[in-house]
Amino acid sequence: MNLRKSFTRFPAVALTIVLALIALMVLWHFYAYYTYAPQTRDGKLRADVVALAADVSGRVEQVLVRDNEHVRKGQVLFTIDRVRLGNNLEYAQAQLAAAKSQLDAARREFTRYSKLKGVVAPQELDNRVSALEQAQARLAQARAEESKAHIDLERSQVRSPVNGHVTNFSLRAGDYATAGQPVMALIDTDSFYVAGYFEETKLPYIHEGAHAVVRLMGEALPLNGHVESLSGGIEDRERAAEGGSLLANVNPTFSWVRLAQRVPVRIGLDDVPEGVALIAGRTATVTLDEADSLTASWGRP
Repeated sequence: MNLRKSFTRFPAVALTIVLALIALMVLWHFYAYYTYAPQTRDGKLRADVVALAADVSGRVEQVLVRDNEHVRKGQVLFTIDRVRLGNNLEYAQAQLAAAKSQLDAARREFTRYSKLKGVVAPQELDNRVSALEQAQARLAQARAEESKAHIDLERSQVRSPVNGHVTNFSLRAGDYATAGQPVMALIDTDSFYVAGYFEETKLPYIHEGAHAVVRLMGEALPLNGHVESLSGGIEDRERAAEGGSLLANVNPTFSWVRLAQRVPVRIGLDDVPEGVALIAGRTATVTLDEADSLTASWGRP
């Protein structure tokens, strides 16, 4: 009777053991995958941001773009006080003409006194040489000022240096723009990439050129890319210098769990499906091809 009960209970025990082994294998698989497989949910879509500033100071005459507008490289965005800068160019051109006239007069004087060498005092000839040199210097200065005035007038039309999107823009006609002070931000639409923050335990499986699949939060279609580079260093938060000392001040660590540092990996985008909105700052999940091979091997190779 007991033997019959044992045979009856054997399938249930065997099934329990098999299910337990499968559960352990699944747990080991997930542990290995999330610990070593080169994938991360901690990624950001990024792009180069141009802090656009005027090259000359003056009152803004025209604003030709709006916030969030797409612009092309070389497109005029706004203009600055072209009347005043045009007047500066005319004044510089007049100064240049005067400098040329003075140089011609100095050359004639020098030629005349050169023919009287031995008749006039040497001091007079030296004075004419000095006057000629000064006239040449004034002409060079006038040419430089005329060129600067021409550049200022040309750069009074502020153009977009990249193809991009205008963002955080509030400039209006009548505002005063100061040279070198940013007035708008341009998102360079030709520079989008993904910064994936991978744990340091996954770095052995990451190499330049590796194919990557990027999924943006809220988008159904994946983006294809490749690993361009790995960051050369990250901040050591536990090391600081205090009191002007050059010695390192390392904070003691008493935690039982050692958390892996996250290292930025730059992912270049190769294929962006139509309709996917590329907006700098969007959250991304990055998976490299090596992650699939680790999944197939059920753990760390």
